[in-house]
Amino acid sequence: MSQHDARMTEPSRPSSRSSPVPEVIDELWERRADLSPADDDARRAVVEAVNLLDSGVARVAAVDPAGDDVVVDERARRAILLSFKVLGMQESQAGPFRYQDRVPLKQRFNRVRVVPGAIARWGSYLAPGVVLMPSYVNIGAHVGAGTLVDTWATVGSCAQIGSNVHLSGGVGIGGVLEPPGAAPVVVEDEAFVGSRSVIVEGARVRRGAKLGAGVLLTGSTRVFDAETGEELPRGQAPSWSVCVSSTRRRTFPGGEFGVPCLLVIKRLGEGEEHDKLLLDSLFREHGAAA
Repeated sequence: MSQHDARMTEPSRPSSRSSPVPEVIDELWERRADLSPADDDARRAVVEAVNLLDSGVARVAAVDPAGDDVVVDERARRAILLSFKVLGMQESQAGPFRYQDRVPLKQRFNRVRVVPGAIARWGSYLAPGVVLMPSYVNIGAHVGAGTLVDTWATVGSCAQIGSNVHLSGGVGIGGVLEPPGAAPVVVEDEAFVGSRSVIVEGARVRRGAKLGAGVLLTGSTRVFDAETGEELPRGQAPSWSVCVSSTRRRTFPGGEFGVPCLLVIKRLGEGEEHDKLLLDSLFREHGAAA
């Protein structure tokens, strides 16, 4: 059984109501305009804070199980923004490749498979069992156990990816560092995101959802049930559903145009392991191969 096939679990999450990041980050934030790489004490504090993100002790956001809301740890996000103020430019190297940046490459990999060509920045967390094909994971991102980040997929800053997720080739998961209070993209456990799909602006792919190729999901995308015509919460792929990209007619002063929307074409039972061949057939039937 491969790493990705094995069903894995993450270590316990820190409380979403209290930050493990030291309070000194808030103090530094108030005087951020005056900070520079010459501030040794500030740099040490920020490096300590970002190390907490890198190790998975802290995370920028998590789903609060009590209220099902995405709770953002603003102090953790501030630590990332401060790192760009207090870290100087430095050269790093991976084999024959050279980089010049303020944020170094990630060094901490615990039972993570990293295929040549994959890039993960320091301050991102990769749980045991993650597989990175040639792909990109940005600072502040949190990728859960057993997840596959496929070829040319990108996981943006602070994006939260659950366990046993498949991000297919070329998927773009948007990042968010500003403005304050903005929720990052969340892709929950057991989800599948089809190739070349784009998930941005705080959109949420709920647990077990399967998205066909080329889906565009933003925080304001309208979502409809194909069987009933019912409109569902915007910017969210429902739990245990099969979804494809579609368009909805809308009249503007200049004429009638098709506006992108998300269409739920099938409901799955909770925990249902959908046969991959049947899933591909279902997507193709609706013009959206996985």
